[in-house]
Amino acid sequence: MLYQVYETQRTLMEPFVDFAQAAAKLYSNPSSPIAKNPLVQRIAAGYELIYRMGKDYERPVFGIQNIIDGDVEIAIHERVEIDKPFCELRRFKRFTDDSATLNYLKDQPAVLIVAPLSGHYATLLRDTVKTMLKDHKVYITDWKNARLVPLSDGEFHLDDYVNYVQEFIKHLQGKYGNCHVISVCQPTVPVFAAISLMATRGETTPLSMTMMGGPIDARKSPTAVNNLAMNKPYSWFENNVIYRVPSNFPGVGRRVYPGFLQHTGFVAMNPSNHAKSHFDFFKDLVKGDDASAEVHRTFYNEYNAVLDMDADYYLETIDVVFQQFKLVNGTWDVKSTSGKMERVKPGDIKTTRVMTVEGELDDISGSGQTEAALDMCTGVPAGHKKHFEAKGAGHYGIFSGRRWRELVYPAVKAFILEANKSLNKPVAQSARVQAAPKKLALAKPVAKPIAKPASKPVAKPLVKAVAKRAPAKAARSK
Repeated sequence: MLYQVYETQRTLMEPFVDFAQAAAKLYSNPSSPIAKNPLVQRIAAGYELIYRMGKDYERPVFGIQNIIDGDVEIAIHERVEIDKPFCELRRFKRFTDDSATLNYLKDQPAVLIVAPLSGHYATLLRDTVKTMLKDHKVYITDWKNARLVPLSDGEFHLDDYVNYVQEFIKHLQGKYGNCHVISVCQPTVPVFAAISLMATRGETTPLSMTMMGGPIDARKSPTAVNNLAMNKPYSWFENNVIYRVPSNFPGVGRRVYPGFLQHTGFVAMNPSNHAKSHFDFFKDLVKGDDASAEVHRTFYNEYNAVLDMDADYYLETIDVVFQQFKLVNGTWDVKSTSGKMERVKPGDIKTTRVMTVEGELDDISGSGQTEAALDMCTGVPAGHKKHFEAKGAGHYGIFSGRRWRELVYPAVKAFILEANKSLNKPVAQSARVQAAPKKLALAKPVAKPIAKPASKPVAKPLVKAVAKRAPAKAARSK
C-alpha cells in the first residue's frame, strides 16, 4: 500500500513541480522585465530548489563521448553486448584512426566492472569507467530497475546474480582469452562466490579479482548500515520494506524493495549534510555562482536516481551476507543454471590474483571487511595477494573523485598489468596449474603487448560519427 500512496503523492505534486520549474526559468531569465527586481534572484533560487526537491529523477546516462590519450582523442561508443532480464552487459568500445594508438589499445587488458545493485544505477561508477578506459577494454554490469521488469521474466535471486557474473566473465574470456574483474561494494560477495565456483569446477578463472569496499565479512568494524541489517530480524525486512509494484509500471505485481525507501535511508544517514548542501545550493544561485550550482546538480542527479530491487534478491542478501555470514562461515550453497546446488569454497581459487581496496574513512563497509577475502583465498600464493588502503578516502572516494584517480587507480592499474603477464604464458605451462586442462580452450596465448611509444605521431583527423553501427572505412576500432 505504501508504494501506491507514494506514487499517488508524486502524481499530485507533479503540477506544482512543473510550475516551480517554469517560475525558476521565468525569474532567472535576464531578458524578462521582472528580472530587474532586486529580490528576483532569491525568488528564482527558491523555485529551483523546490523543483529539484520535488522532481522525479530518471536513470542518468554515462555520457562518455571521448577520452584523451596524449595528443590523441579517442571516441567512445557505448553499446549493450548481452541483454538479460535484470541486467545489461554494457561495453565502451574505443575508436581511433591513429595507427600507433590503435596498436597500443588492442592489446590492453579486458576488465569487467561489476557495479553494485544496491539502490543506485551503474552510472554511479561513471568516473571509474572513464578513468579505466585509457588503459583497458571496459565492460560494466548495468542493472535494471525491477519495477520495469514484467513478472513474465521470472524472479531474481542472489543465485541468479552469481550466475549472471559467471556468464559475463565467460563472455569476455571467449573474446580475449581471459579477463580481469573489479567489484565495487555490494557485488564483492557474489563476485567472490562466482569465481570460487568456477575454480571448484576446474574452469578457467579470471587473471585477477579486485574487490573494493565490500562486506566480505560484515562482522568486522560494523557500520550503521551493517548494524541495521544485522540487528533487525529477517521477518522485519520482509514485513516492513517489501512492497508490490503499482499498476502504472511494466513490473506491476512484482515484490520489490522500492528505491524511494532506499533513498530515504541514504539521506537519513547524514540529514544535516544534505540540508547544508541544499542551502549552499540556494546561496550559490543567489550569488550567481553557476559553477558551484552545477556541481550540486550533477551530484544529486546521480544520488537521487534510484531503482527498485527484486525482493528475493534483497532478502537473500540480508540473510546470506549480514545475518548468517554464510560466505565466511563456509556454509553458502548456490544454485547453478542447471539447478545443482554448489558449495562456495574460496580456498579453491588458485590462479586468480586477488586485490582488496578499502577507504580509511569508509562509513559503509568498515575497516577489514574487504581485506578478509585475502585470508579466505588460501590457495592463492601470498605474492599474488595485495591490500590497499586509500588514506583520507570515504566509501565513494575509492572509486570516484580525486583520491580514486590519484591514489587508488594507479595501484589497481599496476596490479592488473602484473596479473595480465600470465596471459602470455604458453598453454602447456598454464595447464600445470589448472585443475582441469580440458577447460583451457578459453585461455589462448595472445601476442605480447606492444609498448606504448614515448612520442606518438601527430594525430590524424578522428572519425566523429561513432553513433553509427558501422564506422567509416578509415576508422579501425578496439
